[in-house]
Amino acid sequence: MSLNKNLAVAFAVALVAAHTVMAQPTARTAYPTKPIRLIVSSGAGGGLDFVARQVATPLSESLGQTVVVDNRAGASGSIAAEVASQAAPDGYTLMFLSASLVVYGIVNKTRYDLFKDFDPVSQVAAAPYMLAVTPGLPVKSVKELVAHAKSAPAKLNYASTGQASFAHLATELFAASTGTQFTHIPYKGVGAALPDMISGRTQLAFLSMGSLYSHVRAGRLKGIAVATPARVKMAPELPTLIESGVPGYVVTQWHGMLAPRGTPRPVIDRVQRDIVKAVQRPEVVSRLAMDGTEAIASTPGEFGTFLRSEREQWSRAAKMANLTLNR
Repeated sequence: MSLNKNLAVAFAVALVAAHTVMAQPTARTAYPTKPIRLIVSSGAGGGLDFVARQVATPLSESLGQTVVVDNRAGASGSIAAEVASQAAPDGYTLMFLSASLVVYGIVNKTRYDLFKDFDPVSQVAAAPYMLAVTPGLPVKSVKELVAHAKSAPAKLNYASTGQASFAHLATELFAASTGTQFTHIPYKGVGAALPDMISGRTQLAFLSMGSLYSHVRAGRLKGIAVATPARVKMAPELPTLIESGVPGYVVTQWHGMLAPRGTPRPVIDRVQRDIVKAVQRPEVVSRLAMDGTEAIASTPGEFGTFLRSEREQWSRAAKMANLTLNR
C-alpha cells in the first residue's frame, strides 16, 4: 500500500510539473498574448509621436496585438522614461524616445539611468538637423557665417528649444568646432522660436529639417547647410556641414525603442525583427520622408553602441556650453 501511494504521489507531482512547463508561455511562441503599451516620450502631435504612430500600426499587424501609444510629455521625455523604467520587463511595455532624452540625462538628475534601466531594441528613424539663418543676415554659406561671427564675437543670437536642449548643444558644438561665439536665446519649443527668427530678433538656429525647411522654401529663412554625413534628398541643393569645412559635424534627431532592463532577449529580438519589417514598408518610408525623416532599423547591439556614442558626444558639447553635468 505504501509503495503504491508513493508511486501515485510521484506520478501526480510529475504530471503537475509537466503541465506547468507546458503552460508557461515562451517568448518565441506565445508572445504577445495581450496589447502592448508603447510609452512615447513626447506629447501627441509632435515629430516623435508622428514617427511612433507610423511604426505602431504595422507593429500591431505583425505582432497580432494592438500597440497602444501612451504619450507622456514633459522634461524632455524624462517623465516617460521614469514610468517605463518601473514597468515589468515582460515585453508589454516599451518606450519610444529621441536624442533629446539622452541630452536631458547628461545635465539633469533623474530617478532612472537610461543605460542601466533599459535594454536597447532598435533605432527606428533619424531626422536631419539643418542650419538656417534669418533672411537679413548677409551670409549664404557656412564659411561666410563663420567669418561674420568671428568679426563680431557673441553679437549674433541663436534660437534653441530651451536651456540644455538638443538644439542648444548642437549650436554650442558648432561654435566650438568653428572657433565662433554666439549668444543663446532659449525658447519653449520650436513654435515659440521660429517667429523671432523669421523677424530677425535671432539670427540663426540648428533645428530639425522638418521644422525649418518649409520656411526655407517660402523664403522666410535661408538654409545654409545640413548636419548629415551626406546631402539629403529633400534638399539636395544644401551642402553638408562636413562639406562646408566643419569636419565630423553630424547631428540628427534620431528616434528609437527601448525595453525595461531584463526583458527576455527573444522578446526583444521579435520586436526588433518586426520593426525592420515596419520601416521597410513603402507607405511608412513615404510618410516619414514627407517630414524629412529617414526610416532606419538597427540591431539591439548596434543601437546600444550608438547610444553610448551619443552620450559621449553630447557630454562633450555640454562641457563646451559650460553646463554642469549630472554625475
